[in-house]
Amino acid sequence: MDKLIYTAMTGAKADMVRQDVLTHNLANVSTPGFRAQTVAFRFVPVQSADTADTRVMSLESTPGVDMTAGPIQRTGNPLDIAVNGPGWITVQAEGGGEAYTRNGSLQVSPEGVLQTQTGRAVLGDGGPITVPANTGISIATDGTVTGTPAGNSVKNVVSLGRIKLVNPPEGSLDRGDDGLFRMKTGGSADVDPKVVVAPESIEGSNVNPVEALVGMIALARQFEAHMKLIQNAESNAAKGSQLLSTNS
Repeated sequence: MDKLIYTAMTGAKADMVRQDVLTHNLANVSTPGFRAQTVAFRFVPVQSADTADTRVMSLESTPGVDMTAGPIQRTGNPLDIAVNGPGWITVQAEGGGEAYTRNGSLQVSPEGVLQTQTGRAVLGDGGPITVPANTGISIATDGTVTGTPAGNSVKNVVSLGRIKLVNPPEGSLDRGDDGLFRMKTGGSADVDPKVVVAPESIEGSNVNPVEALVGMIALARQFEAHMKLIQNAESNAAKGSQLLSTNS
């Protein structure tokens, strides 16, 4: 069978993978702190014992992440923070380890634990940060969390902890299926005092919806072109078989 079918098939499969990535990114265009996923492919020659390597097929490489910062929007909510520049917010991952996120939309659980909207506890210098009942909180630019008991003046402000802010090298992080980032080595990153946050603000997604939509349209056209190539290859094979049967 003509190798054209295999090369066109791998191209169509690559289009489907890229379409899935763009769809996933577009679905998270409103997710705070979301980092767009990227996908790369490498080309591998189609090996043959009797012909030269004149054709190639595409294989997916390790998925990447676009680390470009998203826009910061002020919300006025004291529980919202946005990492201003490089850096990450440390949260407790499933199983007790550390994970990192740029999503600073926080909340206080019924048990008084400062956590993300998905229920991940925010980690401080001494573990999860807890907030006493009936206490209003504020977060400083260095991640320090302070609380004011209801009915008390600002003179009675107490320190509740400091959010662990880190800035490991981008190449040392892996994105998990839950959208959180972790150290490839499985360890934890050190605190970076240079990381600062913008209080009462949220970092938006870095996905460009216009680029994502244009990319999806282009991929749909590429997929259609690959399908036509496969149909042409099948048609040529059928016509060749018809000619051979007629000559015989």
